[in-house]
Amino acid sequence: MAYRWCREGENRPDTKGWRLSLYKLIFEADSPYGRYFDVALIVTIVLSVAVVMLDSVRSISSVHHETLYLSELFFTALFTIEYILRIICVKSKKRYATSFFGVIDLLAIIPTYLSMLLPGSQYLLIIRVLRLLRIFRVLKLVQYLSEAEMLVQSLKDSSRKITVFMFTVLNLVIILGSLMYVIEGEESGFTSIPRSIYWAIITLTTVGYGDIVPITPLGQAMASIIMVIGYSIIAVPTGIVTHSIINRSLTAMPVEIAEATKDVAVNIVCHNCGLQGHDTDAYYCKYCGAKL
Repeated sequence: MAYRWCREGENRPDTKGWRLSLYKLIFEADSPYGRYFDVALIVTIVLSVAVVMLDSVRSISSVHHETLYLSELFFTALFTIEYILRIICVKSKKRYATSFFGVIDLLAIIPTYLSMLLPGSQYLLIIRVLRLLRIFRVLKLVQYLSEAEMLVQSLKDSSRKITVFMFTVLNLVIILGSLMYVIEGEESGFTSIPRSIYWAIITLTTVGYGDIVPITPLGQAMASIIMVIGYSIIAVPTGIVTHSIINRSLTAMPVEIAEATKDVAVNIVCHNCGLQGHDTDAYYCKYCGAKL
């Protein structure tokens, strides 16, 4: 679960009382009400982002501006209430507020209030920029995707290989760009080595803007080779990440098999370390020893 990413910010709630019930409702999904809350919040986030996008379309905004504005105020009020509830139910409020998702939650509501405090035509440009920050709401969706953690961990596992790959590609475009500078020259638009490297990058990535094109037969032959190399290179980082994802899936396979034969509650989250996968009859976390 993505809760592990921000467990440093959320810390643990009060060990008893309504704050613990509120914590389980908002941060955990091991109950029907917790799942309903997550689904409702995801739908609300998607609708709020849709409102921001529609408001940026002039033909729609000119006709339905008031409706969109009232909808934005409604969504902002909902997200404000949600943010306050999250702050209330966690023990370390400061650590949650400064965590990644805590900052995202705050960025999702601040622009609307700032736009109210800056009225007047001279501030319209500032308000327009502030409204763009509302798109940060879409990042709130990440914490509700259980597969997101595996993807992030796979990217971390592949970071060294991808770094080596990018370094190789960087050297390749420098060499190819320098060759094209020598072959084509300024007459064909390759006025400098940096500009030639730019051409090599857009050609190797198969983007091909067409603002610079080789004219000589040798340059065109070199461009053809670079295009073919580009098709084979694009698949390399995808293969690296896919291999890492498969390895992590195979590593997690014994746990999945155990779930079918043992009573394992994967949704019971430890409030101290944020890890899950405890037995249904467990009273203490098997990772850190804290009371569940």
